[in-house]
Amino acid sequence: MFAIGRRGLILGASALALGGVLSACDRGGAAGAAEGEMVLGDANAPVTLTEYASTTCPHCAEFHEATWDQLKTNYIDTGRIKFVFREFPTAPAPVAVAGFQVARCGGATPEQYFTRVGEIFRTQAGLFQSIQVDAGRGYFVNLGQAAGLSEDQVLQCIGDESGAARVRRMVEAGERDGVTGTPTFLINGTKFEQAPTYENLSRALDAAGA
Repeated sequence: MFAIGRRGLILGASALALGGVLSACDRGGAAGAAEGEMVLGDANAPVTLTEYASTTCPHCAEFHEATWDQLKTNYIDTGRIKFVFREFPTAPAPVAVAGFQVARCGGATPEQYFTRVGEIFRTQAGLFQSIQVDAGRGYFVNLGQAAGLSEDQVLQCIGDESGAARVRRMVEAGERDGVTGTPTFLINGTKFEQAPTYENLSRALDAAGA
């Protein structure tokens, strides 16, 4: 199992069994379905936008900093699209998975989850600095406490074995979909080949019927 110990992050090799499917932070992808994915927007929206992303991927952080707010305001909150987020950890995988676990901690709603993931992306530089100091432990404890979670809750969430199984399922779904890196975007199951700027995505979403 993976856990944040008192002295740092520890990931057992048998827990995630992610093997060679973990990818560099880059772009690629196709279609699929995954149990445990996080969803925002109208479930019956005519267009589904799917993102495979990692909390340790700088390109994912760039997308969420530059594009996410406008995309959410104009397409997700208005019910024009359903947005699906799939966890696809990139190196360092133990830290990426810890981020996903803290984002879900305490029975987080999708809105709370996305708020926490957004904070990780916003402060990703601080996460990377914390990795050098204590393998990310202090960063995630602080992140959880800012969300009203205790240190023990954060550590227990990171060590929850069900998270390992969930992430494994998403990685397997990504494998079937041909995902080779993050962020990967799909529009109604079809790979989005352009740079994920707001302008490019909005044109494609509109063309798909959003």
